[in-house]
Amino acid sequence: MRIDEPPQNRYTAFVQNIRNFCIIAHVDHGKSTLADRFLELTGTVEKRKLRAQMLDQMELEQEKGITIKLAPVRMQYHGYTLNLIDTPGHVDFNYEVSRSLAAVEGAILLVDATQGVQAQTLGNLYLAIEQNLAIIPVVNKIDLPAADVARAKREIVQLVGCDEQGILTVSGKTGEGVDALLQAVIDRIPSPRGNADAPLRALIFDSRFDDYKGVIASVRIVDGAVKRRDKITMMKTGARAEAEEVGIYTPTLKLEETLACGAIGYIATGIKDIGRVRVGDTITAEKAAAVTPLPGYREVKPMVFAGIFPKEGNEYTVLRESMEKLKLNDAALQFEPEHSQALGFGFRCGLLGLLHLEITQERLRREYDMDVIVTVPSVAYRVTNARNETVIIKSPQELPDPSRIKLTEEPWMNVDMVTPAAYVGAVMQLTADRRGRYRTTEYLATGKDQRAILHYEMPLAALIVDFYDALKSATAGYASLNYEFKGFEPTEIVRLDIVVADRPVEELATLVWRDAAYATGKRIVQTLKDTLPRQQFMVKIQAAVGGKIIAADRIASFRKDVTAKLYGGDVTRKNKLLDKQKKGKKRMRTAGEVEIPPEAYLAVLKKKE
Repeated sequence: MRIDEPPQNRYTAFVQNIRNFCIIAHVDHGKSTLADRFLELTGTVEKRKLRAQMLDQMELEQEKGITIKLAPVRMQYHGYTLNLIDTPGHVDFNYEVSRSLAAVEGAILLVDATQGVQAQTLGNLYLAIEQNLAIIPVVNKIDLPAADVARAKREIVQLVGCDEQGILTVSGKTGEGVDALLQAVIDRIPSPRGNADAPLRALIFDSRFDDYKGVIASVRIVDGAVKRRDKITMMKTGARAEAEEVGIYTPTLKLEETLACGAIGYIATGIKDIGRVRVGDTITAEKAAAVTPLPGYREVKPMVFAGIFPKEGNEYTVLRESMEKLKLNDAALQFEPEHSQALGFGFRCGLLGLLHLEITQERLRREYDMDVIVTVPSVAYRVTNARNETVIIKSPQELPDPSRIKLTEEPWMNVDMVTPAAYVGAVMQLTADRRGRYRTTEYLATGKDQRAILHYEMPLAALIVDFYDALKSATAGYASLNYEFKGFEPTEIVRLDIVVADRPVEELATLVWRDAAYATGKRIVQTLKDTLPRQQFMVKIQAAVGGKIIAADRIASFRKDVTAKLYGGDVTRKNKLLDKQKKGKKRMRTAGEVEIPPEAYLAVLKKKE
C-alpha cells in the first residue's frame, strides 16, 4: 500500500486484513494448547517466554488446568491482524463464551479426536449459531494413539451439516496442521463490519480493576475510533472519563495511540467507582457522541444462590470492596447484603453453578486475601402468595409461612447428556431418579463406538449438588453434561432446618423438594457427625421440617478419667467424682455451644449420596 493513498483507502485495506475469532469447545478439548501454538507460530510471544496455557493468566487456571476467564490477544500473520479470544469450556462459565462470541465474526469449533463431540460442544455451537458466526470445524489431538479422526469427523458432519472436506485436523501439542488452520481463519472468517466514519461505539465485553489505572475495559471497536486522551462516555451509566490509555493484548497490555474500527483492545478509563463501568455498555466519544448504544448482552440469570460471609466479622467492608472488584471481572456474579444471627453481615450471592461458587470463594481468598464462610447453596424458587404477588425466593429465610403460599415453582433445565451407547440405560435410570423427563435421543457414529445424545428436562435442584459426579460414575467417566434454563414449573418445597446442640444453625438451612427432605436431612446429619469435632459433652444433631424431627444422630463426648489420681481407698470417693463429672456434662449440654468450622460447611456442600 502506498503511503500517499487516501486515508479511507488505507483504512479499508486495514479492516479487510482484520479477523476477529474465538475458540469454542468442550472442557479439556485443547483450546488453550492450540492458542499456545498460535502465539508461537505467529511470533506473538518469544519461544523462550512461552509457557503452557499462556492465555490462562490466573494461578487458579494453571492449577486446575481449565480456562475460567476469556482472554483476548492480537497476533500478526502474513500481513493480517488476527484477534483471538480464548474461551472457557465448562457450562458454569458459558456467559464468558456468549460475551466473546458477540465480539467476533467467526469461531473455531474444536473437537477432541479421542473423545468426539461432547455436551459443551453442542452448547457452545448453538451459541455461535445464534450469533450467526462463521464456523470452522477442527479435529484436535490427532497425535494421540487413541485418536479416531474419522469418527470425530463423522460426528461433526452429523452435528454441523458441513462437508467433511472442510473439517481441518490439527495437533495443538505438536503444531501439526496449525499453519493451515490460521490460513483457514483468514479465508473463511469475514472481516469486521462497521463504519469508520461514524461516531465511536465500543462494546465492553470484559473489564478488570487496576489500583492505578482504575477500570480497564476490554472493548471491540464497532464504529469509529478512539485515541489516547480522548474524552469518552459510558452510554448506559452516563459516566464520563478520559481514555488514559488505549492499547491491545499481546497477551500483556501494549500501548497504542489509536484503536480503530474493527479492533479488539482495551481502554484504561481511570474510573475508580466500579459500578459506573459495566460489561455490555457502549463507550462513545463525549463530543460527537453516538445516538444509539449497541445491544449489549442478555442479562445473566443466576439460579444458584449461597451466602458468603467473612470469617472475621469486622471484615465486612473489605469483603464488600472485594466482591465489587470481583464482579467487575466476573459479570455473571450477583450479590446483595444479607445478615445472619450467627455469622453477622455478608452477602447473598447469585451464581451459575457450584463450580462458579467454588471459583468465587477461591478467588476471594487468593486475589483479595479474604477467608470466607459459604452457606449451603439453594436454587431460586418463585412463590405466589394468597394476594397473587410473585416473589423470587433466594434463601430459606425468605420462604413465607406455608399457609400464605398459593403456588411454588422451581427452575427446570433443558439437559443434554452425551454418553457411549452402552451406558444409555444407566443414564436413563439415574435421570429418572432425579425427576428427569425424557425428550429425545440422537445417536452419533455406529457400531462399537456409537454414542448417544440424551435430551432431558430436569429440575435444577436435582442437578446442582452431585448429579454430574453421579453421571460420571454411572458411565465410567465417559459422559458429559450441558444444560440451559427452560422455565419455572410448579413444585412442593419445604424448609429443612439443621439443629446442632439444640440450637438451629441458620446457615445450614436449605429448601428441598418435599419428597427428598428425609434423604437430604439424613445425609446432612451424617456429614456433620463425620465432620464436627468432638466436645466435652454429647452433641445432638437433628434435621427438622416444620418443627418435626425427621433425622437425628449424636456425637459422643470426650470422657476424661477423673479417677486416674485415686489410688485405692473408699469407692465412695470415686462415685462422687463420677457423679460430679456427670452433672458437669449435663450443664454443658444445656449451656454449651458448638462452633461449626468452615470445613463442615464445605463438607455438607460436597457430600455425595
